[in-house]
Amino acid sequence: DEQGKQYIRSIQESVKKAGYLTDDLIKLSQVTSAEMRCEPVDLSKLAEELLSELRRAHPEHRVESVIAPGLVGEGDSSLLRLALENLLGNAWKYSAKASSPRIEMSVTEINGDKTFFVHDNGIGFDMSYADKLFLPFQRLHNEDEFPGTGIGLAIVQRIVHRHGGRTWAMSKANEGATFYFTLG
Repeated sequence: DEQGKQYIRSIQESVKKAGYLTDDLIKLSQVTSAEMRCEPVDLSKLAEELLSELRRAHPEHRVESVIAPGLVGEGDSSLLRLALENLLGNAWKYSAKASSPRIEMSVTEINGDKTFFVHDNGIGFDMSYADKLFLPFQRLHNEDEFPGTGIGLAIVQRIVHRHGGRTWAMSKANEGATFYFTLG
């Protein structure tokens, strides 16, 4: 009957969420134990590839992207790809409701450190919760509105720390967010 079908749909959705969570937890554990191979990594090229993948997967979401050319960092290309996948994926997701979604990736110098950043003009967040952003399972937005497992930024932070860098974010609610990271 219809109620039974609803139960089946609910169970299927829960299993799917559990699968995503399991995959992310495996990634989180692998990030801390994977052997690193450091080399120059073209972050501009990685970002363009990842944004192309997002465009193919979500053609209905039109996003302007500005990726600075020549962004090169020293690190493990697989781990840095995973970090950018999470940062750009979040920028993509949280800018979805902006009237003219825009994502930017570039580099600046902060306190003498080469600092990469990903900026979006999306929903942003209240800075009073910034200390929770990089903790596993901490979500600042409703999962029904913005799906996810709450692991992505924890993965980013662990990758950046493995590279001897640091990561942080700046935002204002409804004015977008900027995620910064350095590589040691």
